[in-house]
Amino acid sequence: MDENLYPIDLLDVLLDKDNHDPIVLMDENGRQLSFEQVAMIVREVDGEKRLFPILKPIDHIKGIDDDAAIVFRVEENEEGVHVLLIEENEEIAVAVFDEFLELLKEEKEKRGKN
Repeated sequence: MDENLYPIDLLDVLLDKDNHDPIVLMDENGRQLSFEQVAMIVREVDGEKRLFPILKPIDHIKGIDDDAAIVFRVEENEEGVHVLLIEENEEIAVAVFDEFLELLKEEKEKRGKN
């Protein structure tokens, strides 16, 4: 592990509106991948509110377009540590991304009125 890395609470990073630093995740091969946080969507799934960060890769990831954004979900692992997992349920991922696009549309309309 890089001696310059230190554990911090993932939620502190994701929910900090002033944080513009890249989100650095490890892939299954231990490779560090950097992402830009595009949005955080709160959505109810199965009667429970869940957090869905939308991240855009800064580093090239094989099989993913350079302009793509990925819907993740926040989960707690066995140790109670918050982790990010790619949302693999296509219906949920599409609904979250559609909500994000609607927020972008609303923001654009607000700016157009000013």
